[in-house]
Amino acid sequence: MNRPDDELRAWAYLARVAEPPCTAVAALVTELGATAAADAIRDRLVPNGFEEALTATEARAGADCAAQDLEAAARVGARLVLPDDEEWPGWQLLALARAGTGPREGEPLALWVRGPHRLDEVAAQSVAVVGARAASSYGESVAARLSGELSDRGWSVTSGGAFGIDGAAHRAVLLAGGRTTAVLACGIDRTYPTAHARLLTEVAERGLLVSEYPPGTTAAKHRFITRNRLVAALSEAIVVVEAGKRSGAANTAAWARRLGRPVGAFPGPVTSATSVGCHRLIADELAQLVFNTDTVVSMVRPDGGGDPGRGSERDTDTLSEEQHRVHDAIPGRGLVTVDEIAYAAGLGVPAVRSALASMEIAGLVCGDGGGWRLALR
Repeated sequence: MNRPDDELRAWAYLARVAEPPCTAVAALVTELGATAAADAIRDRLVPNGFEEALTATEARAGADCAAQDLEAAARVGARLVLPDDEEWPGWQLLALARAGTGPREGEPLALWVRGPHRLDEVAAQSVAVVGARAASSYGESVAARLSGELSDRGWSVTSGGAFGIDGAAHRAVLLAGGRTTAVLACGIDRTYPTAHARLLTEVAERGLLVSEYPPGTTAAKHRFITRNRLVAALSEAIVVVEAGKRSGAANTAAWARRLGRPVGAFPGPVTSATSVGCHRLIADELAQLVFNTDTVVSMVRPDGGGDPGRGSERDTDTLSEEQHRVHDAIPGRGLVTVDEIAYAAGLGVPAVRSALASMEIAGLVCGDGGGWRLALR
């Protein structure tokens, strides 16, 4: 979306002026618009009721780095994605708006994005694969196999770019030729950990790097915790491969539950300290036990519908609810009468006849004398 330079600089200023996420600044932008909100913060004059925005921006209000931030992003091929841009993942982030209750919760004001794909499209069909940094060989093997197979089925894989499970997930997707997203706890122009510089550069070239922190921002412990909510929000489900008793992966899983995302956990050896967190999630019924790619896909799509490129559609996918009930009432072998179908389906005879007529045209059932049977496939 083309926008005036002064408006883009206002957004860039607002993205840095308070430690994200900042609900007070977001509320001011909603009230005044980005340009007027930026001016109000610089001038330290805000409408009554928005004084929290002044408190949150007190330390940084006088340092306007907007032009430098936009230039730094452009140098690495990154862009600032805003809520009214086409690629803004509004549907995915809506859950954050509903779940955020504190000053450091809620939707990001803006997102710095680096990579060739649209963020909204990638997030709409993504599974987060997360876990321990100090992962075992078992955990890295599980993460790599799961991520590669998810990629083969058309899913994107989201993770945090860290050592261990995150890195194994990203590498497997890249090897499979798929799309992977790394959500960063630092600026979009930085690579953290530095040992993953090559990996993250490749993710930027073939997938996406995402951060709500402006260019140049260094990684910090509190930013990893804040980042975890975006990993959860930008995915349809979260799978924990390995996790210790206290871990960032468990925090991401907690965010997923708050956002209504399915959570799965892989079991591991009972002697492994890196699987304690997974076992606890499963035992406390905070996560579903998953053990291969099929169980993960079933967790995300329990009805088998809406597959983004994960195999051919079933003939029955487009049936209405009544047609499904009629179809399910016909046994795999033999003939049944309309009355028998009506009884099994719990529907009236006219509704059954109508459904059978539509399904016969679609080639799903066959009328044979006084009865009906499923069509041979």
